[in-house]
Amino acid sequence: MIAPMPASRSARMPAQSESSDRAMAVGTTVDHLTETYRAHYRSLLGLAALLLDDTASCEDVVQEAFIRVHSARNRVRDPEKTLAYLRQTVVNLSRSALRRRILGLKLLSKPMPDMASAEEGAYEQLERDQLIKAMRGLQRRQREVLVLRYFVDMTEAQVAEALGISLGSVKAYGSRGIAALRVAMEAPA
Repeated sequence: MIAPMPASRSARMPAQSESSDRAMAVGTTVDHLTETYRAHYRSLLGLAALLLDDTASCEDVVQEAFIRVHSARNRVRDPEKTLAYLRQTVVNLSRSALRRRILGLKLLSKPMPDMASAEEGAYEQLERDQLIKAMRGLQRRQREVLVLRYFVDMTEAQVAEALGISLGSVKAYGSRGIAALRVAMEAPA
């Protein structure tokens, strides 16, 4: 059987409990947190900006820090430590945001190299075969000018020198050859 407490002791306990509740609530009231928010929002935003790289993330981190400290305000007993709790929460949330980014980058699969699909390769082969057939149907000089100009990547002056013809002739053979190729490539096979 438990002995009852003396009346004087039991009368003191609720008073002590009430005073400790009041002391705990002084620094953690919603009003105090709101005042801290107004006074230190910019400085906490600056802290987050030093740790993160974009403004939107910084604002999200600071807002989340205030929400978390608000929901855990029972644990903040000293009003002087509210700002310290907020700073530490901003730092921790910034670290978490960076970790998530790094993890996301690591988990992203590497993009496939730019490769043509089998269908694209088949169409390219058909076009190449059609182009070769059309090139064979050109006059010899037209074919030579187009090959040197567009496949060997020579200038018109270099083509003229290589073939021993005038620059005007290179231009004429080139334009006539392209026109003939256009007609040959558009014709149904």
